[in-house]
Amino acid sequence: MNPLRVAAVDLGATSGRIMAAVVGPETLTLEEAHRFPNGGVQVRGSLFWDVIGIHREILAGLRLLAGSGPLHGIGIDSWAVDYGLLDRDGELLGNVHSHRDARTGGVAERAATLVSQQEQYAVTGLQELPFNTVYQLLAASGTAALESAQTLLLLPDLLTYWLTGEVGAERTNASTTGLYDVSTRDWSVELAKRLALPWAILPRLRDPGTIVGSLLPAVAASVGAVDVPVIAVGSHDTASAVVGVPATGERFGYISSGTWSLVGLELAAPVLTEEARLANFTNEGGVDGTIRFLKNVMGLWVLSESVRTWAAAGVPADLPTLLAGAAAVSPLRTVVDIDDPSLLPPGDMPERLRSLARAAGEPVPESPAEVVRTILDSLALAYRRNLRRACTLSGREIDVVHIVGGGSQNTLLCQLTADACGLPVLAGPAEAAALGNALVQARTLGASLPDLDAMRALIRRTHDLVRYQPRPGLDWDTAERRVSR
Repeated sequence: MNPLRVAAVDLGATSGRIMAAVVGPETLTLEEAHRFPNGGVQVRGSLFWDVIGIHREILAGLRLLAGSGPLHGIGIDSWAVDYGLLDRDGELLGNVHSHRDARTGGVAERAATLVSQQEQYAVTGLQELPFNTVYQLLAASGTAALESAQTLLLLPDLLTYWLTGEVGAERTNASTTGLYDVSTRDWSVELAKRLALPWAILPRLRDPGTIVGSLLPAVAASVGAVDVPVIAVGSHDTASAVVGVPATGERFGYISSGTWSLVGLELAAPVLTEEARLANFTNEGGVDGTIRFLKNVMGLWVLSESVRTWAAAGVPADLPTLLAGAAAVSPLRTVVDIDDPSLLPPGDMPERLRSLARAAGEPVPESPAEVVRTILDSLALAYRRNLRRACTLSGREIDVVHIVGGGSQNTLLCQLTADACGLPVLAGPAEAAALGNALVQARTLGASLPDLDAMRALIRRTHDLVRYQPRPGLDWDTAERRVSR
């Protein structure tokens, strides 16, 4: 069949992109058609997303794509857990909170008084994070918006609804909410009832690869596209990114390295043991019924927020220069727990890292280069720790680590990861989420891509990967003990 040209809408917490993807038997290309800044907006002490602005930018990107060539499909992926509420008329009830808003402080502990953490994990298999959708909903209990809501839509489903008028919830993203039964692959109405949450607002579930519908007439007229289907992809960006991991066989670990780092394995069934719960590992749905058994690590958010802090203060903050300076800093000079809760909200990240170092008795990183090296060494250490733990908990051994996403372009981080894990690292592609998004669309539209192996083989044939071999000499074991002391 002729190559397919689809729009892969790939939304990140700091920027969004609309990519033109061309998929054929021996073709897989991406071209950025439109990019726009994204981020939280503070209003009266709360942090929100500008979802109307995101919708406007998606329309602008689709307009550019439709005007420059054929358009056969549209798919949207984004970060997880955040949601909008619709009233009985299908209108949005208020602004969409950011998961970084402070409203969920202490809510997980309150939820545990209603349903124990052990019982929650046995159903959802979900890593306990303070911003999980279930905790956001509990934080909203008693508000006019939640009491008036008829439907809850996770962010990519909300944006899809505005394009098509169709309501639903794509499973890979639904699995991040804390209200999804990872074994039955359905909503856990019983859990919602026990938590006194309005379970009737949870929409019908759909699988990745489902055609949701065509563009609404007004949307089609606005963007200049007729009869273009909108397809549910792995709408959690990590689900799409894992599709984009160009692995062969089963013995691989992956790190989807971006604002967050998702570190784990692809499995056929969830791991719901007490040991997995205590290790705070998550079991999230993947494409084709797979399980993403992983740990959510703080990620390059810490680096980007440090750069933002320096830039605001007038300190030179060119990232290539910072990375070159970090490479010259003594390795493992300072390591901290990169998942410390103090690093979650926006703010002065370099000073927070210094505070963590002081509290741990570590050398305090003073210069920007020392701060960056602290971040990268600590990230590599977290990758090592969590990949090893994932293997132990699942009984799966790995031979190689794949790094995809923006972090795959950070050569120092990739080499440090190989060194820390003692395994070869294959880095790339950087655009794994957009590629996974496009490949799922293409299969739905008739491309001969019957399974994940076929999709990944096409990536390997069309994209260059960089291999990093582990280097001996650094004492990662002692660094591990320094962080855990």
